[in-house]
Amino acid sequence: AGSGEVNYEHEVRQIETACRFPVEHETSIQLNDIFKPLPGQDKLIRTVLTRGVAGIGKTVSVLKFMLDWAEGKANQDIQIIFPLPFWDLNLMRDKNLSLIELLHHSFKETKQSEISENKNIVFVFDGLDECRLPLDFQNNKICWDVTESTSVDVLLTNLIKGNLLPSAHIWITTRPAAANQIPPECVDQVTEVRGFNDLQKEEYFRKRISEEDLASRIISHIKTSRSLHIMCHIPVFCWISAKRLLVEAESREVPKNLTQMYAHLMIFHSKLRSQKYPVEHANDSHWDKEMILALGKLAFQQLEKGHLIFYEEDLRECGIDIKDASVYSGVCTQIFREESGLNQMKVYCFVHLSIQGFLAALYVFLMFTNDNNNLMAKEKSLRKNKLYHDAVDKALQFENGHLDLFLRFLLGLSLQSNQHLLQGLLTQTGSRSQSNKKTVKYIKEKIRKNLPLERCINLFHCLNELNDHSLVEDIQSYLRSGSLSKSKLSSGQWSALVFMLLTSEKLDVFDLKKYIRSDAALLKLLPVVSSSRTALLNECKLTKKSFEALASVLKSNSCCLRVLDMSGNNLQDSGVKLLSAGLEDPHCKLETLK
Repeated sequence: AGSGEVNYEHEVRQIETACRFPVEHETSIQLNDIFKPLPGQDKLIRTVLTRGVAGIGKTVSVLKFMLDWAEGKANQDIQIIFPLPFWDLNLMRDKNLSLIELLHHSFKETKQSEISENKNIVFVFDGLDECRLPLDFQNNKICWDVTESTSVDVLLTNLIKGNLLPSAHIWITTRPAAANQIPPECVDQVTEVRGFNDLQKEEYFRKRISEEDLASRIISHIKTSRSLHIMCHIPVFCWISAKRLLVEAESREVPKNLTQMYAHLMIFHSKLRSQKYPVEHANDSHWDKEMILALGKLAFQQLEKGHLIFYEEDLRECGIDIKDASVYSGVCTQIFREESGLNQMKVYCFVHLSIQGFLAALYVFLMFTNDNNNLMAKEKSLRKNKLYHDAVDKALQFENGHLDLFLRFLLGLSLQSNQHLLQGLLTQTGSRSQSNKKTVKYIKEKIRKNLPLERCINLFHCLNELNDHSLVEDIQSYLRSGSLSKSKLSSGQWSALVFMLLTSEKLDVFDLKKYIRSDAALLKLLPVVSSSRTALLNECKLTKKSFEALASVLKSNSCCLRVLDMSGNNLQDSGVKLLSAGLEDPHCKLETLK
């Protein structure tokens, strides 16, 4: 639980932070108690906003809450629950309805008396990040009457504000980046769905894989790849990993990075599908190239728009026949699924945004390699041979990082070692090893610029997918030799140090004395301080510059700091005042200051 501050960092970074610290450091809320005040609170909880990265289990939590209520196991004081997912409300965006009509339209058996007379109603709005309504809280007209006809957007804003049915409970779920669409004053409690911690990851694999030796080997392999281990914080990624690694466990080609993992996943499903629905190919391949391109086009077009949920018209636009049973066979739904909404209209989605990202990257890569068509170029006629540079530039334009995973996959696909997995999809293999070197050089140039931290960290992940670890290896050699404090680090090397520390196994205690004792060093390493539980900054020659920056860190809702040692620095009165401002902020979680 927490305040309503929006976290703009990319979801993969949030996973890295979340999986580093055990849950006991946070306030735990039982699913069936979300509308109950926390210990020490006396306010009524009307509206709860639950956030969590894609695939972490928000919708599953909603379904479990409703199932427990329906089976009489919990919350029996609630009379009615109305589940109204945003992807379903999108279909009614052009309609004028009263709240009563909206509910009767979605739930035929609902009577007006049950809504207007009943105080114990819960509205569940799942998937705010998929909302295609404006949700104009500031300018929408005020509506108090449940029988007044107006737009669905006006109904929603008035229901969330409490103008309509003020005694009803509201539960909204969302990915973090979309949480700011709801004004903080309309939210009484913010909760977060957390994924698996390290012990739960192991428990999952041991339950999923009955053979103990094989389970242990798979767990060990995942631990050797930091990227895979971090992503296994998401339950659905554990499912993907188990499915893939089970098949590859006996072979030498065990995936070592995200691109390989997803390429092997696609091969697995493609082979299964070709057995079930044989298609004749000139090259005797298991790939159904037409289907891969259609799904890839859909994934790419919708990713560019920021959509995870699609409608029938989106599929038709990409040449996907909705009635083609083979596309939605039991095999393919492992990647792409359909659901029927309240209006009996079907909506579609990939099982996780990472699968959408991979298919989008595969589509862009195939269009470039096979047809020399650079979909990343700003103008079609220019820079046809600079796909990867253009992709880096485009991904960096998005503050919320929604193209970050896509970029990692696209760059991973540029390696010939990964392209051999795609035989049957490629009309020619790229003889572009020199262009990989140019891409690495281009990314390093970007890292040296003053980029926001999240964008910079993703570029290091991109270098990992390209098998280039040189910047991080430079820093590691400085640390091993003990010469870091005497070295004049470039901006790229500072970024590499931040990346290395933020993605390390443990960051409970950060000791600045192990690196460089100065204001300049602390300012460069502030993201590491913010992500640590304990920061030892004692005897580090810090001045007013550092105190001002630290106060800002303490005010941030995403700051993990609990213990701060500032002893042995010349604080003076101005430093004390600056730190005090941070300590007095309601977001400050610091417990010990020395």
